[in-house]
Amino acid sequence: MKKFFYGMIVFMMLITSCSSRRGTISSSKSGSNSKTSSSSTGRPTMAGNDYIAHYKDIAIAEMNKYGIPASIKLAQALLESGNGNSFLAREANNHFGIKCGGVWKGKSVTRPDDNINDCFRVYDNPQQSFRDHSEFLLRPRYSALFKLDKDDYKGWAKGLKAAGYATNPRYPDLLIEMIERYHLDQYDRKETPTQKVMREEVVKEEIVHNVEETPPAVVKTEEIKSPVAMRIHEVKAQETLYSLSKLYNVSVEQIKSLNGLTDEALSLGQLLVISK
Repeated sequence: MKKFFYGMIVFMMLITSCSSRRGTISSSKSGSNSKTSSSSTGRPTMAGNDYIAHYKDIAIAEMNKYGIPASIKLAQALLESGNGNSFLAREANNHFGIKCGGVWKGKSVTRPDDNINDCFRVYDNPQQSFRDHSEFLLRPRYSALFKLDKDDYKGWAKGLKAAGYATNPRYPDLLIEMIERYHLDQYDRKETPTQKVMREEVVKEEIVHNVEETPPAVVKTEEIKSPVAMRIHEVKAQETLYSLSKLYNVSVEQIKSLNGLTDEALSLGQLLVISK
């Protein structure tokens, strides 16, 4: 009887041990199969390549209409929307931080920017945001850019900074690095001299129309979109994402999201957006 009793105890201990191991293995597998990272809101975050796949056709369409290189449009959108993960991109379909500016009659949302309750435009879909960004650039301030070839992304990157689109002197370098990292120039298209002349005429008419509709005395460019003011860091020897997060008091995930990084590998001289 005692042998039977001890045998039952050993049997129950074995059953419990196996059950515990199965639970541990199941939990481990569940974690390893999860490939999608999540934001602090619990939503999955979008990586740079996924963002490009979603919006490259829209950028190409805008390039064909106005001559803004698709590579430039995508690089700016990646930076300004944090790969589409920003609040404005998610909740307002606003990928470029366009403000109400006193002329907007659509839906809006308030967010802290230059002021604590700045008014930003809400779009029905991302296509509207990309088009509105093109129309924002159709102003005398940026008119010289549209005389460039529509596959001249380096000229556009430098021209945007010269025209006051961004305040950071390294902004052109960052755009060019983003374009070359993701090979965004593969979406740019050359045009014949005749096509270029025709496209420039369309742009010229659009700029004149915008000036007539929203005279500078009524709506300043900064009221529609503040110059992009981002902190950019050039990676030095021995620096890691963790050390940079401590240096600038931001999270590693924020740096990865702003720069479209899928891992923590850095290279000497790499330019990183730290904050906007």
